[in-house]
Amino acid sequence: MADTTASKHPPSINGGNIVTDIKNLSSVLRTRRTVTFAYGFMFAFVAFTIFLAFSPSPNSSSPWFANIFSTSTSTSAASSDSYRSQFSSIFSYFLPNNTSAATSQEQGRGFSSPPSQNATRSNNSLSQSPSTKTEVKDPPSVKNLTQSTVLQPNRTANSSAVVKEPAFANNRTPTAVNSDKGQVLKPNQTTVANPTTNQVGANKSENTPTKSGSLAKEGSGNQDKGDAGKTVASNSTASPVKKQSNAMKQSNETNSGMEVKQEFDNLVQNLANCDFFDGEWVKDDSYPLYKPGSCSLVDEQFNCIHNGRPDKGYQKYKWKPKGCTLPRLNPHDMLDMLRGKRLVFVGDSLNRNMWESLVCILKGSVKDRSKVFEANGRHHFRGEASYSFVFKDYNCTIEFFVSPFLVQEWEMPVKDGSKKETLRLDLVGRSSSQYKSADIIVFNTGHWWTHDKTSKGKDYYQEGTHVYNELNVLEAFRKALTTWARWVDANVNPMKSLVFFRGYSASHFSGGQWNSGGQCDSEVEPIKNVTYLREYPSKMLVLEKVLRNMKTHVTYLNVTQMTDYRKDGHPSVYRKQNLSPEERKSPMHFQDCSHWCLPGVPDAWNEILYANLLVNEKQKQQAQKRHR
Repeated sequence: MADTTASKHPPSINGGNIVTDIKNLSSVLRTRRTVTFAYGFMFAFVAFTIFLAFSPSPNSSSPWFANIFSTSTSTSAASSDSYRSQFSSIFSYFLPNNTSAATSQEQGRGFSSPPSQNATRSNNSLSQSPSTKTEVKDPPSVKNLTQSTVLQPNRTANSSAVVKEPAFANNRTPTAVNSDKGQVLKPNQTTVANPTTNQVGANKSENTPTKSGSLAKEGSGNQDKGDAGKTVASNSTASPVKKQSNAMKQSNETNSGMEVKQEFDNLVQNLANCDFFDGEWVKDDSYPLYKPGSCSLVDEQFNCIHNGRPDKGYQKYKWKPKGCTLPRLNPHDMLDMLRGKRLVFVGDSLNRNMWESLVCILKGSVKDRSKVFEANGRHHFRGEASYSFVFKDYNCTIEFFVSPFLVQEWEMPVKDGSKKETLRLDLVGRSSSQYKSADIIVFNTGHWWTHDKTSKGKDYYQEGTHVYNELNVLEAFRKALTTWARWVDANVNPMKSLVFFRGYSASHFSGGQWNSGGQCDSEVEPIKNVTYLREYPSKMLVLEKVLRNMKTHVTYLNVTQMTDYRKDGHPSVYRKQNLSPEERKSPMHFQDCSHWCLPGVPDAWNEILYANLLVNEKQKQQAQKRHR
């Protein structure tokens, strides 16, 4: 009985049951195995995390990885490239979207890491030193934002750079330097124009533009860094890349246009405060503004080269004011300013000199010369002729009205039935009604007031029915200008028309006057010393006083001193080819030392006119902005 009981219940050890002890021991062993497995898993996770931290993907933008190890040098990075690339590829194969997810999180936060130790920033441009690992982060994702990755040239095998666009405040956009081209992205520029085709050699890495909001992934078939730089594979098709390239090109062109416009605005602002007529003539081989002999409009008396003048140095001067740089006349710009307008010259043959100069400058810039023509030949208004050239593509005309005194030449009947020539000081020129509504009017008078009849003033000047027995020429000049000024104030609309008055152009007769053997044929250089210039003409003092008393604003083109320097610029004996029998006997006695060869001095008058029109155009734009 005792034996049976003992068989059914195993003997106890130290007062306990053996089965129960075995079960308890098994339970303890299972708990320890679980703990051991847990500790092993934790250790593996920590080790794997540390591995990832020391070998981030080139496209990874996880902020805590980048920031913790951003100060690591490229030397240590290079030493572990061989095994990193292998594990990185394996990891990318199993977890292809890890970098995109990290990037999305980072962009959502608008995170930007500081530059690395060897990166310097100047004028919003990034300068990258060799053998430096640099990351520049992307800005926050914006709808329809086109991102571009810029090729960083001349990278060595030891320099791995992940180029990304940083986040800028106040709408500032990223800038990058292309060391081959030397071009820097300018402020407010959104993209960089990449070459359409890039040949990437050894030790260079190629970055291609990616789709909007996406980052390029690292290709699985990359070569080792020691042989060639990493290639960033693009998922975008050729069509989006081409569109993006075109957009970037347009952006660069727009940005360049903005810079040119700013420079132009600064130039015009400088011109507005400049005295154009205080300056000097300087040599410039880029002149003249049009090729000699290329303009058939030039009258024979101004066509000195055609008439055999051997020297051409007089064509190579430009006028340079002391206080500013006079812009070279751009014919396309001037025609744009004249679009749909009339520009009229009114005065004597010196204004004809200026008119022919401007037509030749502008005509030479028009591709289709058939669209520049003289309108209906010449018109005559009782002895006052007019000429008009039409620029059809611009719907503008440049005209000249002959009116050497600006007041009317008259014929007074006398007792014997004959007529006597007089000058009506109280009547403006007959053709005035033809040009009073012109958009730009350039007046002049002066040279005809030096002729014998006008300078002597005997039985010549008339007001009403009264003919003066004798009248001082300066007083007659004042009366005539006063008549002209009153007509301008009464008939010209200053809100529509710009009015200019070109001053007296200097003559250089030596040994006599134009009809008494005066000469200038030996002059081939301008006057260099201001002490040799003549006194300011008293007639121009009269003119200035009249202009000051006018209601209408008139811009005074005071060319007197600037022309006084140019004793070399007259036709002299080269005023015509076919001389009369009397001229052949003594050709030196028939010289023209009043008018100017073309190309020549009048071209500079037109450059000053052009500068004035630029200033006026800018002031008009500013006035329109203020009234908006």
